[in-house]
Amino acid sequence: MSNKTLKIALVQRSCMNDQAANLDANLDAIKQAAANGAKLVLLQELHNSHYFCQTEDTSNFDLAETIPGPSTDTLAACARENGVVIVASLFEKRATGLYHNTAVVFEQDGSIAGRYRKMHIPDDPGFHEKFYFTPGDLGFNPIDTSVGCLGVLICWDQWYPEAARLMALAGAELLLYPTAIGWDPRDDQAEQQRQRDAWTTIQRSHAIANGIPVLSCNRTGHEPDPSHQSRGIQFWGSSFVAGSHGELLAEASEDQAGILYADIDMGRSEQIRRIWPYLRDRRIDAYTDLNLRYRD
Repeated sequence: MSNKTLKIALVQRSCMNDQAANLDANLDAIKQAAANGAKLVLLQELHNSHYFCQTEDTSNFDLAETIPGPSTDTLAACARENGVVIVASLFEKRATGLYHNTAVVFEQDGSIAGRYRKMHIPDDPGFHEKFYFTPGDLGFNPIDTSVGCLGVLICWDQWYPEAARLMALAGAELLLYPTAIGWDPRDDQAEQQRQRDAWTTIQRSHAIANGIPVLSCNRTGHEPDPSHQSRGIQFWGSSFVAGSHGELLAEASEDQAGILYADIDMGRSEQIRRIWPYLRDRRIDAYTDLNLRYRD
């Protein structure tokens, strides 16, 4: 049983309307995290820009880039120079007219260890992602790295227990969720609290049900609606790390940018799964209806 402790860092930031400035700020945070001993750094969803999906605007496709491309080249160099594994969420241009919301995992030597394309694509007021992103086609496959086997998912994926379970069944040792989620400023405080509590609870439940830690990195700050049809989004921050029994190991504030650190015992999942053997007791012979959209 491994007794290795992995120091991880989550970079929670407010994004500017300047891609180069955002990338530079992320690079500075990665360097700081590495200097403080982190071996794995998780960045928030679409960290190089404002959350452009508040409106449907074809000019926003100019923000997309190829993978490999300029951002991946820069992040790869940062991973290599600082000896860290980086998980970065980018707007991928796969071809003209074909785009994905993609997380790229960089190994400590700067190589691309793998990528994940967001599978669940929302289409809600203020979150018009179906206009921009084609659903992922790489499946739920964890990515092997020098720090462990990473089950990388993205934002809306975090609400689906099926995604977390499939990553766990494929050998993921950690679940990582780069995120961009926030409140409608018009919602009252009680409604805002319910929404954030639900967000935290569902992800902690993935940790419990699968016996593996969860890392969730959200952005913070207010971003206005470019169309002026709403009051924009108040991203609620609150990035957190949960242990393999759902316990909170670290939690960031709602409204402050910063780097959240946690030490993860990579042997604890073995201990938890011996006592809580959910995988052993699953009734896989009785779950065929999960393939249905709805049971009429």
